[in-house]
Amino acid sequence: MKKLVYVFATLLTLTWVSSCKEQKKPEPEVENDSTFVEIDSVEDVSIYGRCGDGTAMHTLELITDQGDTLYIGVNEDSVSNVKGGMGVGDRMAVTLESEATDDEPAKARVVVNLTTLLGKWVSLDKSFEIQEGGVVVSNITEPKPLVDWKICNGRLVLSSDTFSIYELGADSLFLENERGIYAYKRLK
Repeated sequence: MKKLVYVFATLLTLTWVSSCKEQKKPEPEVENDSTFVEIDSVEDVSIYGRCGDGTAMHTLELITDQGDTLYIGVNEDSVSNVKGGMGVGDRMAVTLESEATDDEPAKARVVVNLTTLLGKWVSLDKSFEIQEGGVVVSNITEPKPLVDWKICNGRLVLSSDTFSIYELGADSLFLENERGIYAYKRLK
């Protein structure tokens, strides 16, 4: 009787395993938020300027490169859309989620502190320095050395690779693209 139970259990297991292998896994749905869109074909709608002294916890005072002063609401959720903090005088790049109305200030989709982004960054396999003027200094012996950078619609373009800035802090940088998340620490 025990042998019959073991044979039945084995057949049942084999049937279940073979049926699982034959089932195709459904393709995951990807939101159409242009997260991984080719940046070269996209116009940059970011607003550039300096962080003003009227900046508060949920409001950025941005003095634009054209001399205008804008008050922009930033995310009040636990996941911040501000990458690198908001220090008075820091250079900022802002991509808007909504324009200002009579009742509401403009809302930021992404705020990138360019002053915090500048500097030397290192990981286990890569080292580079992001400098002003769109210049990146890296090891030219690498197979694909980084030579330039820019912000396009809240995303960081390093040479030909485009990344979402997952997190930017005083000593850490996390970049994300379709291949994964890359972690860097600031080199002093």
